[in-house]
Amino acid sequence: MLDVALKLLEELTSNSYEAYIVGGFVRDYLLGIESNDIDITTNATPKQIKEIFDDSCLPNEEYGSVTVMKKGIRFEITTYRKEITYENNRKPVEIQYIDNLLEDLMRRDFTVNALCMNQKGEILDYVNGQIDLENRVIRTIGDARAKFEEDSLRILRAIRFSATLDFTLSDEVKEAIKGKKSLLQSLSSYRKKEELDKIFLSRHMKKGISLLLELEVDKELGLPQLERLLEIDRISLMGIWSLLNVPSQFPFTKKEIDLIHQINEVLELDYTDPYVLYHYGLYVNSVAAEIKQLDLCEITKRYDQLAIKNRKDIDIDSQTIMKLLNRGPGEYLRMIYDDLEKEILYGKLPNQKEAISQYILNHYNG
Repeated sequence: MLDVALKLLEELTSNSYEAYIVGGFVRDYLLGIESNDIDITTNATPKQIKEIFDDSCLPNEEYGSVTVMKKGIRFEITTYRKEITYENNRKPVEIQYIDNLLEDLMRRDFTVNALCMNQKGEILDYVNGQIDLENRVIRTIGDARAKFEEDSLRILRAIRFSATLDFTLSDEVKEAIKGKKSLLQSLSSYRKKEELDKIFLSRHMKKGISLLLELEVDKELGLPQLERLLEIDRISLMGIWSLLNVPSQFPFTKKEIDLIHQINEVLELDYTDPYVLYHYGLYVNSVAAEIKQLDLCEITKRYDQLAIKNRKDIDIDSQTIMKLLNRGPGEYLRMIYDDLEKEILYGKLPNQKEAISQYILNHYNG
């Protein structure tokens, strides 16, 4: 992938433009971390980029970004720019194309995200990003408070990078977060959840959570249960959101909201109950077991031993039941199946057609 990106840089430079790989890829490259997301910056304007790459497209022309596909790999090429004004402490609403790499780098968030690589694979560092990489510290480019005022998402990004990279936050960044954390209230719930998901999925999740708590960002995000996550060693993302139990505050799908409710219901029930395992299924019970720090193998074993896994496993169909009782369709069929499920799951009735038929005749015939 890097070879393809360097060839792309050569195409730009051979047309008398400057071009560099910039940002997270260079940071991860120096840290020995595999990355598949390469951003390129250049002094060529979007129009000039399109003249070089015929198959390019402009998904964000107002921000000076052009998408180019090379050998099946997607690259974002962005023109050097200055962001003049921001809207709602988030989006730049006025930009100006410039012809100066350093000035472009100065608008970026953190020093470790402003490292560049040229077409020869050489590293360019104008903001002491490599020093901060060596010291494993997250530091803003310029005044931290001003950076967070420009874009409040950077507050969560700082914490996220600390968690994913196992870096510390500089004292200035910490103090700026404390002073500007209220700006998060106007940040979209989608962006907040996106960053929180990355923190929760990181190898150093507890470090990220500890920072959210230490800097009191949890209060601005409306996460009163966040501290409970520090007590749990292993947990899936859906388990985390179920424990936090804030489905109305973030953009969950209907299916995710249903899962959160089901998981919280199971937390109050007995996981050894065969009907609980059957009714809520293996996934929901497994996530609840994670939260309770129970043995997942035991949950799976008990689930596998269930006499039935769903209603279709019951060895009788509705047509047979109606024929046995000489009745047409009706609500009574659901009631019978509810009864059969429990009788079979609790081992009171074998899952055999003859035994089930006799049970129905004994209990529902008239």
